[in-house]
Amino acid sequence: MIMQRTVLLAVSLGLVAAMASALAAPVNYKTPDEVAAFKPGPGLEVVEGNCSACHSADYIKTQPPMKDRKGFWQAEVTKMIKVYGAPIDDADVGKIVDYLAATY
Repeated sequence: MIMQRTVLLAVSLGLVAAMASALAAPVNYKTPDEVAAFKPGPGLEVVEGNCSACHSADYIKTQPPMKDRKGFWQAEVTKMIKVYGAPIDDADVGKIVDYLAATY
């Protein structure tokens, strides 16, 4: 009796799995075209190569005005690296901070 229940359960689970995989279809979607662009300036290529991999220029444009722009952007870039794991080379950090402080 236990053996029959085990076999019935295994067959039922197999059928459920087969039905679920048959009903699962790949999801196709198109992301909207990027309309935001980083402002031109020295270091733009480094910023585009590092920052746009994770977020758009809109994210940078929405940051509040600040008095200590360089300090603010240094903290933001450090946060992106340490908290979010942004793979930014040490050699690029200063270039990114300088660009952001001068441009935003």
